[in-house]
Amino acid sequence: MFKPSGKAAILSIVTIGAALSLGMAAARAGDNVTEDQILRALTPEKKPPLTRGLSAGPQTAPGLNADQAKFVQSVRGRATRSLSSAEREEIATIVKDKPKIDLEINFDYNSADISAKSLPSVQALGRALTNPDLQGSTFVVAGHTDAAGGEEYNQGLSERRADAIKRYLVDKYGINGTDLVTVGYGKSKLKDPGQPLAEVNRRVQVVNMENKATAAK
Repeated sequence: MFKPSGKAAILSIVTIGAALSLGMAAARAGDNVTEDQILRALTPEKKPPLTRGLSAGPQTAPGLNADQAKFVQSVRGRATRSLSSAEREEIATIVKDKPKIDLEINFDYNSADISAKSLPSVQALGRALTNPDLQGSTFVVAGHTDAAGGEEYNQGLSERRADAIKRYLVDKYGINGTDLVTVGYGKSKLKDPGQPLAEVNRRVQVVNMENKATAAK
């Protein structure tokens, strides 16, 4: 948990995917998430299930409408801090129904530096995003914090940590920076409002917002 008192700060990384009827699968500290797990979670189904009896299978993520596609193009390549609160909310609305997986990422104390023990998970993410099935899609990298600390501080921290993930993916895996839209939400969107200081709230969302098959490049 990041606290001014000095404990190591922790974020989760959420890659948004289908499975609308189930919730997100969480990979907690110490779990080894694989490239294949991330790839399967982020890749939309090519066609809907053949039967209606089962609700557990992944669903086909709906595409963007014309206005949403235009908006996505307008935020590609933008600096994280340049996004207005209205633009951040628009991004949050668009990504609601996209494919997802939870990964827990640790950062060094009072820093946006990714900790050494979390690098395998970030590297698995990098390999997944360079897979041909996902290359060319537009992803959102959205930072979130828990409720400890002030709003302004947490907003900046969430943005710096989202930027850190993006920078690593661009530098180490050659991912096009304009394909990664970074946004910070601070403590405004707690995953578990009933436990505002819980680790589950400290996360970064990586969202397959616009699949390459439908993206307007």
